[in-house]
Amino acid sequence: MSERKVLNKYYPPDFDPAKIPKLKLPKDRQYVVRLMAPFNMRCKTCGEYIYKGKKFNARKETVQNEVYLGLPIFRFYIKCTRCLAEITFKTDPENTDYTMEHGATRNFQAEKLLEEEEKRIQKEREEEELNNPMKVLENRTKDSKLEMEVLENLQELKELNQRQANVDFEAMLKQYKEYEEEQKRKEQEEDEQEMKAMLEQAQNRRLLVDSDSDEEPGKSHTKPGTKIKPTDILQEDSQPQTKKVKTESWEQSVGKLHTKSQLAGLVTVKKQKPDPALANGTENKGSFPAARGTTTSSLSLLGMYSDSEDSTSD
Repeated sequence: MSERKVLNKYYPPDFDPAKIPKLKLPKDRQYVVRLMAPFNMRCKTCGEYIYKGKKFNARKETVQNEVYLGLPIFRFYIKCTRCLAEITFKTDPENTDYTMEHGATRNFQAEKLLEEEEKRIQKEREEEELNNPMKVLENRTKDSKLEMEVLENLQELKELNQRQANVDFEAMLKQYKEYEEEQKRKEQEEDEQEMKAMLEQAQNRRLLVDSDSDEEPGKSHTKPGTKIKPTDILQEDSQPQTKKVKTESWEQSVGKLHTKSQLAGLVTVKKQKPDPALANGTENKGSFPAARGTTTSSLSLLGMYSDSEDSTSD
């Protein structure tokens, strides 16, 4: 089986390439190519703007009898996108650009015209200097004067700018940094003051609660008329502090059971009334032992009650 893609072809021994007929094509024949507009242009027929970079299916041909340094010049035919009018332009190898030929006008070529005018003036000046040496001297003096004038104008502009705008950027930055530092310091002081006030309020509340819980019933209060001297604090500190016994909350509400003073007032000794028979001297013998027995019974009861109190106190 032979190869599908043949690289070498067979030439018979009697092959003569001169006998192959050549295709004769006209020199000015046209090719269809795909291109983009090389510059901005405006159609003369309808006034439509065609911007640089717009794509066209153009026809290309070689311009006859026009050559630049052996390079052929090509002509392109395109159609307007609105009215389908024919627009033509050519290549310009001398200036590495394109030239408009027919059907439209080129836009936005002020820079190109300025460059062409400068080149033309420079070329004329060089031609004059070649034939006239005095012209060379005149041109040099003009150039030196023009250069001096430009330097003077530049110096004047610098002085004017210095007079009108004396802005010290370093001072501005320094002032802004100082302002930021001042703001930060104020914020810190305000925060510290707020923290102190909150701590004082919390401490005062704590002291009030502690004073209410630790307050004793028999604590001596100062008289409202007496004035406290500042030196009294030193005297109190110098005196030996007595040990304070903390009273429990239930003791404050109910009271202590081991104190005798509180229960002493509850028991009262009943006074005996004198017997009228004894006062009159006509006391019977049977009645005396009965009265004596009643007194002894009451005394024994009082003794038992006092013993119970002592036992509870102990």
